[in-house]
Amino acid sequence: MELTVYLAGQIHDNWREDIIKLVKEKNLPYSFVGPQTNHDLSDNIGEEVLGKQPNNLFKDQAASDINNFRTQVLMQKADIVIALFGEEYRQWNTAMDAAAAINTGKPLIIVRPEKLIHPLKELSNKANVTVESIDQAVQVLEYVFR
Repeated sequence: MELTVYLAGQIHDNWREDIIKLVKEKNLPYSFVGPQTNHDLSDNIGEEVLGKQPNNLFKDQAASDINNFRTQVLMQKADIVIALFGEEYRQWNTAMDAAAAINTGKPLIIVRPEKLIHPLKELSNKANVTVESIDQAVQVLEYVFR
């Protein structure tokens, strides 16, 4: 049996590849999906589909509609959600995705550094598991099949 993991979180570094590599090294039966990681495509998809928008507000709304549609489809198909909260970037999309996972009953692992314990306390309380590293998240994934 293969399970699908939705990897929610910022798209500005390679944390997803790190998790995928660790899971493959352990030969665990997981596949992975996540948000659009091509930042330019994500920002411009609304105009690509709907045509030039009158201003940045409408451009962002059109892109958000399509990005939210994509996220909803992929998250609903996922068996597990991992939401990574890093220290470097604002994490509004990550928080939104984590809340969506909670509200739809998806098993949720939150990865967050120690310095974010306080700001994420309510969200962590609602998650199934909260860890401080991707290595720990992979250990949780590994435990599912032990």
